[in-house]
Amino acid sequence: MGRGPYSYRDDPAVPDFPDDRPLVLFDGDCALCSSSARMILKRDRAGVFRLAPTQSPLGRALLIHYGLDPDDPSTMLLIQDGVARERSDGALGIAARLPAPYKLAVLAGIAPRFVRDALYDFVARRRRRIPGPTWCSLPPSGFDLADRVLG
Repeated sequence: MGRGPYSYRDDPAVPDFPDDRPLVLFDGDCALCSSSARMILKRDRAGVFRLAPTQSPLGRALLIHYGLDPDDPSTMLLIQDGVARERSDGALGIAARLPAPYKLAVLAGIAPRFVRDALYDFVARRRRRIPGPTWCSLPPSGFDLADRVLG
């Protein structure tokens, strides 16, 4: 993941996308991930984040660009200010931009990264065992997301 800021702009395989706001890539085939994406959209009343499922052309291209398996994404990815953050760093970056009480999750940042990432990986390996609805192309009701969900 050690690529410079905005390196995806120079990758012809990555479609152009608006990168003036943080972008969250999530596994749209995972109920836990889809639920998290919907929670972000619902709580992010200021419209800070854009989201894209990893199964979209943009999501797949960005995963490949950052050396992640697009057919089995083991992490969500936060791309903010042209820099990709994954696993617990990505989750904490999202929490930092959400309103309270979600913002309090940044306190987990005091734990060493290897501990946070071990917990993240434990959940990520089991994420598809959690039943529930997965992402669909329809936005949650009551939201105008034309500018917030990229594909």
